[in-house]
Amino acid sequence: MAKIKKGDLVVVIAGKDKGKQGRVLEVLKESDRLVVEGVQRVTKHTKVGQSQRGTRTGGIETVEAPIHVSNVMVVDPETKKGTRVGYRTEEVERDGRSRTVRVRVAKRSGKDI
Repeated sequence: MAKIKKGDLVVVIAGKDKGKQGRVLEVLKESDRLVVEGVQRVTKHTKVGQSQRGTRTGGIETVEAPIHVSNVMVVDPETKKGTRVGYRTEEVERDGRSRTVRVRVAKRSGKDI
């Protein structure tokens, strides 16, 4: 689940929005779902009310609904197509101490994500 993070560019590989690309707006870890910009748009009916300044709120609006993480792939930065995600460990020296850091890598091209 941690392979896809907020801000990643993903492509939908299954469902009614297959082929669409968008940025991940939110990750819902407990339900293995993501909210992706411009994908899985649904109409939501909100109750009519008034704000503090007196403007009317509510009505029908379209919002993004969560999509299951298995239905998306991270977009490869080089080929602009869907790719699986792998990890590479690197030794990084910071403040005189060396640390091992896991870097996400696109399996298709080998480039860092």
